[in-house]
Amino acid sequence: MRKIFLSIFSFVLAIHALAQTASVAHKVDSVIRLMTLEEKIGQLNQYSGDWAHTGPITPDGDKQNQIRRGQVGSMLNVIGVEHTRDLQQMAMQSRLKIPLLFAQDVIHGFRTTFPIPLAQACSWDMDLIERSERIAATEASASGIHWCFAPMVDIARDARWGRVMEGAGEDPYLGARIATARVKGFQGKGIGHTDAVMSCVKHFAAYGAAIGGRDYNSVDMSLQTLWQYYLPPFKAAVDAGVSSVMNAFNSLNGIPATGNAYLVKDVLKDTWKFRGIVVSDWGSVGGIATHGYAADDKEAALAAIEAGCDIDMESRCYKNNLASLVKEKKLSLQLIDNAVKAVLTKKFELGLFEDPYKFCDEKRENAQQNVAAHKATALQLAERSIVLLKNDLNILPVSKNVKTIAVIGPFVKAVKDNLGFWSMEWPDDSATIVTQWEGIRNKFSSDVNMLYAKGCNINDTDSSGFAEAIAVSSKADIVIMSIGEARDMSGEAKSRSNPVIPGVQEALVKNILATGKPVVVMINAGRPLLFGSIADKAHAILYTWWLGSQAGNAIAAVLTGDYNPSGKITMSFPRNAGQMPIYYNHLNTGHPAPNDSTLDYVSGYIDLPHSPRFPFGYGLSYTSFAYSDIKLSKTTVRPGEKLEVSVVVTNSGNYDGEETVQLYIRDMVASVVRPVKELKGFQKIFLKRGESGEVKFRITIEDLKFYNNQLQYVAEPGDFKLFIGTNSEEVKEASFKLVL
Repeated sequence: MRKIFLSIFSFVLAIHALAQTASVAHKVDSVIRLMTLEEKIGQLNQYSGDWAHTGPITPDGDKQNQIRRGQVGSMLNVIGVEHTRDLQQMAMQSRLKIPLLFAQDVIHGFRTTFPIPLAQACSWDMDLIERSERIAATEASASGIHWCFAPMVDIARDARWGRVMEGAGEDPYLGARIATARVKGFQGKGIGHTDAVMSCVKHFAAYGAAIGGRDYNSVDMSLQTLWQYYLPPFKAAVDAGVSSVMNAFNSLNGIPATGNAYLVKDVLKDTWKFRGIVVSDWGSVGGIATHGYAADDKEAALAAIEAGCDIDMESRCYKNNLASLVKEKKLSLQLIDNAVKAVLTKKFELGLFEDPYKFCDEKRENAQQNVAAHKATALQLAERSIVLLKNDLNILPVSKNVKTIAVIGPFVKAVKDNLGFWSMEWPDDSATIVTQWEGIRNKFSSDVNMLYAKGCNINDTDSSGFAEAIAVSSKADIVIMSIGEARDMSGEAKSRSNPVIPGVQEALVKNILATGKPVVVMINAGRPLLFGSIADKAHAILYTWWLGSQAGNAIAAVLTGDYNPSGKITMSFPRNAGQMPIYYNHLNTGHPAPNDSTLDYVSGYIDLPHSPRFPFGYGLSYTSFAYSDIKLSKTTVRPGEKLEVSVVVTNSGNYDGEETVQLYIRDMVASVVRPVKELKGFQKIFLKRGESGEVKFRITIEDLKFYNNQLQYVAEPGDFKLFIGTNSEEVKEASFKLVL
């Protein structure tokens, strides 16, 4: 009876949803019939506010009058109820009173700043990541924002590319899981609710594979590689109901992504049936001409709208050229109507036609500032984002009974560097950010003597502070060093050919290590940095990324063991720049290297080990975990069957802790060469000291499929290996066969 009731209830909900969709479509068509060509083009024109920007400012003297004439459909970088209300009132003076959309880059928090997305990914905690975006959406929507330009889901294998900090790393399976969590977090119970915003998955597509790791650079890859590795997170976001998709700056196989009909029209809109908004990146419509794919802005506008780009962000190519293209019969009016339909549909779904000021509530805006519960979530996520890379002699955690601690480095008392790139800027930032010094000082009693020396700056050659740092360190029982790259050294347009720790910081660490004191090195960064001598010689290393407004408290909790670190890296850490790009799920070769010591006639370097410094999925704990052999329910699998896989994990150390158990597979022989390992599942398990727990996975034929040379998504019969372990290299192994 209960099943029958649920079925009827689901049917009623589906009918109601269809009726609402039909109603919105009818309303959209009614508005479009009333619109002039100029007003339609206006809906496809997006401007930035003049008082803040994420790209070069291009002011329009009559921007406000354009809004009043209905020549602007959306704006970005307009924040706050007061500003959004003022501009919305201008839009209400237009002939048809079509409301504006307000968008913003909300990359890792709004009022509350969370760790950068790459750091969050290291938590492998989907619920917590979703909760962080739920908070970001609640805060942003209360400030008049309807639309967030996130999440970024570009697969990134090259640490030279500065925008790795915005994504989830190198793996498509994990990237897809995180993309889903972020979309659900932003959109909550659905757009139209006042605590939800439209999400925007970006950058479509393959932007993370820019040649040489140079931002905005071209991308050249097979379609099989595109579908197998770079598209899955986008498809996951579309399946999760993402409201919009942003074009990429790069060209893909010779065609700019913004004007790439195969990507946008064929894949996104026709194959995946995406019906939301496609928006260009900043000026990327005009960039089509700069690429050399169009002769001028007019040809660029035609290429973009024919490819399926609905909104032109800040290039003015649509505004200045679409009308003449229609009049010259070079452009079908239906294509413009289709783009306008996508924009108006979202405005109706948001409820803006019914109430243009729905998101302009000052009381709600004020209530979302400095919310204690939001800070608590930021702290929790920051703790789980920290990765313990090394802990020789178990010098961590630091005993709270220690007598004297020296805290050294340019990040110890830094304030805004904790926020990282792409963070929002607020007047009260300095008051809401917990510095590392504050967090550590507050964690220890007043009986503990805390000493400080900056030692050096982040990025210059001045070593005059070394002497003080050495003197301070010599008085301490343990030295905690905080080094890394400044917040503006990773992010958009921040590619680095050799992403080493900048300035003389590494030399400072070397001098402090020479004192003979136990040294903990914390590395603040937006990407995997190169730190070979530190990796070799430091006693303990914590990769602290940029952790946001609760950085100091999170770091202090991990240093003292109040939180046992559980983070696992989601990008392979290279040994030097010559290894990049480097990633765990590479293809085998005809001359594979069996180990790091084999050099002759194998695929590798004669002057460098073949393995990364730290592999994908790596991260230590203050405790240790022992894995049993893998148990399989069967060794032969057929379509429709499930392979039950289990392993017993035991906390064999001295602390309670959490482990992320990772499952990988390898297809041994296939019609195209398959990766040496592919992540296909993971589970987090918390175990008390001495406790054991069984972790179970299920493998179906869907987990064994791949894109063959004809881009067919298939599973092929044959032998497979299955791996379970603590990272992509330290695994147990079993075998099974797929029979078709």
